[in-house]
Amino acid sequence: MYKVQHLLEFIFKLKVLGDLKYFLGLELARSLEGIILSQRKYTLSILEDTNFVDAKPSSLPIETNLRMIVSDGNLLHDPSTYRCIIGRLMYLIISRPDITYAVFTLSQFLSKLTTIHLIALHHLLKYLKGIMGQGLLFSAKSYANIDWAVCPDTRRNVTGYCVYIHDSLISWRLKKQHTVSRSFAESEYRAMVAVAAKLTWLRGLLSNFQVDISSSMLFCDSQSTIYIVTNLTFHERTKHIKINCHLVREQLVAKFLNFIHVRTQYQLAYVFTKSVTLVQFNNFIFKFGMINIYLST
Repeated sequence: MYKVQHLLEFIFKLKVLGDLKYFLGLELARSLEGIILSQRKYTLSILEDTNFVDAKPSSLPIETNLRMIVSDGNLLHDPSTYRCIIGRLMYLIISRPDITYAVFTLSQFLSKLTTIHLIALHHLLKYLKGIMGQGLLFSAKSYANIDWAVCPDTRRNVTGYCVYIHDSLISWRLKKQHTVSRSFAESEYRAMVAVAAKLTWLRGLLSNFQVDISSSMLFCDSQSTIYIVTNLTFHERTKHIKINCHLVREQLVAKFLNFIHVRTQYQLAYVFTKSVTLVQFNNFIFKFGMINIYLST
């Protein structure tokens, strides 16, 4: 750390301001356990601008089993406020994987907003009111023995995954797939391809910092998808995804990826692709390493 600082001071004119505490809405706090990244002040500004500071908190970012369609409710006369809030919430996802699914769902209706969508947005703001200081813990012990764990999952042609270095969540994503999958296994496989591509990029990035990642564990809740990637013989029903398979199989042969089956209820990426119960939700965000340092103990 200090060697890099001295090298930069030698090459450039720098003024060392001390440990980073606040940058572009991101708040960093250090402890013996590691570094905690949160956006409490940024969250508070959203609640103040929307008059939700004194709102009654909700326990979940989105109601369990909530299904919204474009035709629900009455059209909003002025949708600009809704769109602005969604844009600000997208930036909040940087440190809040717990609201990823809710923001993704609400952003699907920006072209035709109704009162039902507005009610769901208000529900999310009430959730943020309850835990404004929630943040991610990047454990100090994560770098002693580095390995990767990845959990890909997909529901309704939506790809969701999260990437860990040891026990620290470093990357997560939720994205609608570009093409329509002909089967559930194919949809799962497309998620696996997205994860493999992400890991390849991250491995190259870390290698520039002289951090070597020898292998990674990839947890998937579909045994049929694991069978496709490990089976050398393509069947008629899966030959149309053969091109994508080369990317994943190359990493398998190189022993960079190790595929492990996990039950759906233990699949961490599950919370990125559908609304869950309160017990499931609390269990997931605990495993994400999310804590609130502003709560009294």
